[in-house]
Amino acid sequence: MCSSRKILWSLLLLSVVEVGLGVASIVLGAVGISWIRDEHKPQQGDASPVWSGLCFLVCGVCGMLCARKRTGLIMIVFSACCICGLIGGILNFQFVRALSKRPDTAMHSVHLAAMTLACLGISSCTLSAWLTCRLASSEQQRMFLEREHSLHHSHEMAEKEILENSSNGIPQISYNGNSSTSL
Repeated sequence: MCSSRKILWSLLLLSVVEVGLGVASIVLGAVGISWIRDEHKPQQGDASPVWSGLCFLVCGVCGMLCARKRTGLIMIVFSACCICGLIGGILNFQFVRALSKRPDTAMHSVHLAAMTLACLGISSCTLSAWLTCRLASSEQQRMFLEREHSLHHSHEMAEKEILENSSNGIPQISYNGNSSTSL
């Protein structure tokens, strides 16, 4: 089983990749939109690389936050961002695939690059969601062991306190099995 440290470093690296994919997709989408405006009226799906890039960017930033602070809420938010990035990437791929069927030869390379970035983003969101589940499981196990240790320690302290309170600082003398205090 991977250690929590390896999972965190993998998650951090994957989050940095997602941020890079998001920025690249946003830039590619902006370039594509500016080229299309010169040729014809923008159509549905022309801006989809920008929106999926934004999803990947938010997912990557949440992943970095999740690698830094491993609270349950942040893990849930990051998992939700991964799912949104996954959906955004799939929609982007489908929109760009439909746009690539147009006879524009100048945009073919931009569409191919956008679909490649979408596939990489989909893959990174899927891996990030899986790593988050592994991290949550690891954290749950760590917290269980801490509670178990704490509970064991509190039982030892309670037993010690009972023994100290039974004597009340006064030495106990035992006569025929009955204890009495001596003054």
